[in-house]
Amino acid sequence: MPFSTAPGIKDEEALGLLVAESGAGADDIVLDVACGPGLVVAAFAGVVRHATGIDITPAMLERARDLARERGLTNVRWDHGDVIPLPYADGAFSIVSSRFAFHHFLDPAAVLAEMRRVCAHGGTIVVTDLLASSDPAKAAAFNRMEVLRDPSHVRALPLAELEALLRDAGLTLRRRVFYQLASEIEKLLERSFPAPGDADRIRALFAASLDDDGLGLDARRHGATEIRFAYPIAILVADVP
Repeated sequence: MPFSTAPGIKDEEALGLLVAESGAGADDIVLDVACGPGLVVAAFAGVVRHATGIDITPAMLERARDLARERGLTNVRWDHGDVIPLPYADGAFSIVSSRFAFHHFLDPAAVLAEMRRVCAHGGTIVVTDLLASSDPAKAAAFNRMEVLRDPSHVRALPLAELEALLRDAGLTLRRRVFYQLASEIEKLLERSFPAPGDADRIRALFAASLDDDGLGLDARRHGATEIRFAYPIAILVADVP
């Protein structure tokens, strides 16, 4: 499962930043939506009273359980289920997060509505995801490339659209924090799932973007063979009124 072990996914500094920006404390009860291998839940577990992760993929949840055992975490729980609807009572959590998942959702607004429903009044919602360019042509090219790389990709949103989702859900945006997830094209392909022939199409798209940043990823050559780039990442922290 290459995704769960990718350096950018496991980055402890980025995970610590997410937890810190959420304002999590000892009394909080956290839900991480589409929790994958459990890294966000594990990061919260060292700070909060209890953290739950939910995911639709059993193999990811097995990795999450292994991680909890390895770290001796006793204040975590793993649930198998979908995100629409979330199988929890209204206001059951004080912090609800989702990391690197919104670009996989067919209806991100509906998922966000569920996240708000299960978050208590006065609670916090944290959405962390990669960003598409504000330039529509670059955003479209980027999303085409991502679908070739991973067919489960639906659409990464530009920052303005992601922020509008939060506002339309009745949330108050409190914090925006940005960082970059650096990579190199061959390392990216090692943890991707392209159909036969699509890896070469992805390489060609990156090569074509070197002159005009056509993917919005600041692609650049490094030495004779490497193409390096960086995904822009946003952590958006919002309050539930």
